[in-house]
Amino acid sequence: MHAMVYNWPSDRVDVIVLTDGSRILGLGDLGVQGMGIPIGKLDLYVAGAGVHPSFVLPICLDVGTDNAALREDPCYLGIARPRLQGDDYYAVVHELVCAIRSRWPAALLQWEDFSTSHALDLLERYRYEMPTFNDDIQGTAAVVLAGIYGALKVQGLPPSAITQQRFLVCGAGSAGMGIAGALFGAMKLHGLSAEAARRNFCVIDVGGVIGASRAGVDRAAAPFASLEVADGLHLEEAIEAFQPTALLGLSTVHGLFSAAALRRMGELNQRPLIFPLSNPTSRSECTCEEAAAATEGRAIFACGSPFEDARAGGRVVRANQGNNFFVFPGVGLGVLLCGAARVTDAMLIAAAEALPKLLSEADLAVGCIYPRVANIRSVSAHVASAVVLAAWKEENVRSQEARRFLAQSPSDEELHAWVARAMYDPAYVPLVHQQRK
Repeated sequence: MHAMVYNWPSDRVDVIVLTDGSRILGLGDLGVQGMGIPIGKLDLYVAGAGVHPSFVLPICLDVGTDNAALREDPCYLGIARPRLQGDDYYAVVHELVCAIRSRWPAALLQWEDFSTSHALDLLERYRYEMPTFNDDIQGTAAVVLAGIYGALKVQGLPPSAITQQRFLVCGAGSAGMGIAGALFGAMKLHGLSAEAARRNFCVIDVGGVIGASRAGVDRAAAPFASLEVADGLHLEEAIEAFQPTALLGLSTVHGLFSAAALRRMGELNQRPLIFPLSNPTSRSECTCEEAAAATEGRAIFACGSPFEDARAGGRVVRANQGNNFFVFPGVGLGVLLCGAARVTDAMLIAAAEALPKLLSEADLAVGCIYPRVANIRSVSAHVASAVVLAAWKEENVRSQEARRFLAQSPSDEELHAWVARAMYDPAYVPLVHQQRK
């Protein structure tokens, strides 16, 4: 791995997006054909946050594929064998990470589309040693947290009102538990004890509600096993027993949010939060139209896949798309500018809290809970500013330039301008050849 890393022609790499192709969104195990994902993510870093295109590196780690059709395809470019597993798999990943840290010790490493069985283990293994984060777990969690803050703002409520929300999370995979963890952290940040915060969560997997009596619960889901709701209840029963204010879908089960479930959410809440976050559209738990019809247009809706706005009860329900694009480029830019030693929960929560501050009164009036994608470079600059400040408060800034600047206690406007100046601007001026006389 060290030899291969040193074959890369540039001594400067700022951002690396790494996948093993094992869980490509909506497509499953693509092996080395997952390479398009890190390339695309880095395109978004460049376009959305002004990271210089010469200083990014996409990597696909080929450890085989469990997709039998690919292994039998003579045109498949990867290793045609089942995926490496167990200690051998982690040893290969570790060798690659060591090689990356050897040549580019300050580079930000983003994990992308790793299988649930490996994603959390890898994140926990390296997040305290280097600047790294998992976009599927932490990026998604930050975007959903931002959406919850935005939904509270639409209702005229402060961020602290998150402590009064009750979340029914459908899906106990890495994304679902990452979101639950972020919401749990935000509740504690706003004053709730850990015990009180846990009572605001109920998690459903393929076996129904994960109750305290359930044996063999995954370690990520175990802290959210319900003490109040019986194990195994299905969705409609769980809504009745738990009475949530927000319904979060990360199950990839199309139509899971039934009309009865959505209708009951509307009966329990004046403005129910309905977030079917699974991708692609064919796996979304419900559509915006279904949520609007069942709640008479009172739902605050956010989705993982794009939908059209819907109308019901004389109201328009905005189909807010919770796209990770709102968060990860700005987080990466902030980490690079301050030279953070690691990406902490406080930095990600700061990124989430930055987004609702960009909503105008006109946005709130029509139910927008996220800024407009058309303003993504400005959004990324604000997110990066929040990340830098959070790192500074945690004494997590290694860049001498950033330390000198932040020691002057810059205003918000000065910090934003400092971030904006550092962003690469893809402006190509016309050149005119002038012949000498």
